[in-house]
Amino acid sequence: MSEAATRLWWIRHAPVDHGGRIYGQLDLSCDCSETAIFTGLAEQLPGDAVWVTSNLRRTHETAMAIIRAGLPGPERIPGPEALAIDDLAEQHFGEWQGLAHDELHRLRAGDFHRFWHAPAHEVVPGGESFLSVIERVSRAVYGLVETHAGRDIIAVAHGGTIRAALALALSLEPEAALAFTVENCSITRIDHIDGPGMGHGWRVVMVNRPPR
Repeated sequence: MSEAATRLWWIRHAPVDHGGRIYGQLDLSCDCSETAIFTGLAEQLPGDAVWVTSNLRRTHETAMAIIRAGLPGPERIPGPEALAIDDLAEQHFGEWQGLAHDELHRLRAGDFHRFWHAPAHEVVPGGESFLSVIERVSRAVYGLVETHAGRDIIAVAHGGTIRAALALALSLEPEAALAFTVENCSITRIDHIDGPGMGHGWRVVMVNRPPR
């Protein structure tokens, strides 16, 4: 019996002018002015794919920039109400959103995370933990794999979202997943494999590949 793969092509959104502040789920626009980046993405991504974004505008804008660069998109270009999945949003940093990084460091009296804003299990005041992000992203991923089995899925999302997907695929402890670097406009591909054989059904093909 042959294996069938559902391929998830994760793209982190284009850069955001955040002024050195924590933005989490703040609904900010991104900079899509460097067209060569999106041409490079379009050249690496599959043409016949299902498109999904989070519910935040920076992912919609990035998806539209890739499509404008020459990659075929869905009948409805992703927008605020098209193909958006709330569970793919970035981690909600609650009361920390809008703070400058040095302000957060002072607030926490130097007790800050090496790679992230908080340890994976810490619930941010008024927000959520990275563990919660893994739970909701996993729910969204399994839904996509079930609905679009055997397809290519282009998912334009966020750094935290993509780290959560890697935690799912590699069965990582949440804290370990925070060590991944996920640059803006990078490609991470994770395949879900159906069929007999050893393993838990996930294959990580690439992580943080540059757009060109």
